Amino acid sequence: MRMDTVIKIVGMVFVVMAVVCLLKPDVMKRIMDFFKKGKRIYFAGLVRLVLAVVFLLSARECRQFWVIFAFGILFLISGLLIFMIGAEKLRPMFGWFQNKSAAFLRVMAAIVLAVGAVIIYSA
Repeated sequence: MRMDTVIKIVGMVFVVMAVVCLLKPDVMKRIMDFFKKGKRIYFAGLVRLVLAVVFLLSARECRQFWVIFAFGILFLISGLLIFMIGAEKLRPMFGWFQNKSAAFLRVMAAIVLAVGAVIIYSA
């Protein structure tokens, strides 16, 4: 499988997740509840680091090298920050997001939808 295809699949996953959250914003709150417990947030950090590696290694094969490379750098930074900041300090941020209105969560989902579309286009 070509690496640009892998990037397109990741973009499609972003789009599908965003559409689900646009239609049912409470899903986003349940996802945050899941990751808030124990050390599960570190799994999200690990996923981000894996995505960073995939994006950085795949960038050369994609139409828009710099876009995919930039997302790879962002995933790398965000993954490292999760491990550096720690679960205890991140939990209040999850609570802040969970207390936001459905309209706010839909706006966040629309941003994720746009990011997914940019990833798909750039791959």
